[in-house]
Amino acid sequence: MTSQNLENLVKTGNLKSEPANQGEFNGLQRSAKARLTDSANTSLAIESRFDLAYNASHALALAALRWHGYRSDNRYIVFQCLEHTLNVKPEIWRVLAQCHQRRNVAEYEGRLEVSDQLLAELIAAADLLQKKVAAMAPVKPAPP
Repeated sequence: MTSQNLENLVKTGNLKSEPANQGEFNGLQRSAKARLTDSANTSLAIESRFDLAYNASHALALAALRWHGYRSDNRYIVFQCLEHTLNVKPEIWRVLAQCHQRRNVAEYEGRLEVSDQLLAELIAAADLLQKKVAAMAPVKPAPP
C-alpha cells in the first residue's frame, strides 16, 4: 500500500496526519462489529439495517485510516482511501460511495431509497472490511 497517495491528500487538506491510537482503533472495531451484527437482523426495517451497515463500514474504513496515521472529517474521502489503507478493490469502495450518497439524501432530504440488493452489497462490503481490519497488526505506539 502506498502512503504517497495518502500524503498527497494531506497536502491538499483532505487528510490530517495524526498518530494512530490503539484505544480509538479498538473502539471503532467494537462499534463496527456490533452494528454489522445488528444489520443482519431481518426483523429490523431495511432503513435501519442500511444505517447500521453503513455506519459499520464507515467505522471500519476510519479504523484503517487511523491505523495508518491519518484522519479525515469527510466520510467520502475515508471510503476512497480504502484502496490505500486496506488494498480494497474499487468495486467495493464504489458500493460504499453509492451508499454514502443514499445516506446523504436520507439525512438531508428525508428520503432513503434502498433495495434488498444494495443492502446485501453493503453488508458484504462491511464484512470484507471487518475481516481486513481484524487482520491488521496492533497500532504502533507513537514515538515519544
